[in-house]
Amino acid sequence: MKIAILGGTGDQGPGLALRWAMAGEEVIIGSRAAEKAEKVASELNAELGQTKIRGLDNVQAAAAADIAVLTVPYSAHLPTLESVKAQVQGKIFIDVSVPLDPENPRKMKMPAAGSATEEAQAFFGDATKVVAAFQNVAAHLLRDPTHAIDCDILVCGNDVEAKKVVMGLVSKMGMHPYDVGPAESARVVESLTSMLIRLNIKHKVKGAGIHLTGLPR
Repeated sequence: MKIAILGGTGDQGPGLALRWAMAGEEVIIGSRAAEKAEKVASELNAELGQTKIRGLDNVQAAAAADIAVLTVPYSAHLPTLESVKAQVQGKIFIDVSVPLDPENPRKMKMPAAGSATEEAQAFFGDATKVVAAFQNVAAHLLRDPTHAIDCDILVCGNDVEAKKVVMGLVSKMGMHPYDVGPAESARVVESLTSMLIRLNIKHKVKGAGIHLTGLPR
């Protein structure tokens, strides 16, 4: 399975790329500039000790992949959606974006659609299966593939089969996924990020996450 991580040169992309590559998936790092993507891919391959990741611009990466993953800051959310709309039709699109208030990351600034996930689904239409995941896991924990992440991954979206595929990819990375409902559940999932940021600040830590109890694993 080919996975393109759009905006994959930022905070979350490299960690996702490393963990999926280590799990045997073919990974493409995407960026607005292909040269930047190629540089990050080369650095990650050096860390892996083998060539498993390649770099392309976002449009080429989305076209070449079976699944696209969006890891850009929310300020770049809609422009990136616009740039790859044709390339992700009929595919699974994992949206990791969180609409934090640019003036205060401890607050949310939700879009009119209700959440970034719902915004993406409305923009693409039903042919693209948008699934939310990874909003509540710290980027620096993802980036250390030797670190076992004690954080459950909340997954939501309107397409049941697409969620199953995404949950399988989460499990391959050594984390436990939970299906928490349709795309509108992303309003809660995305909002939890601001709460976790507050907890990190209050307790002077960097990796606060979500761990569900009382449920089968």
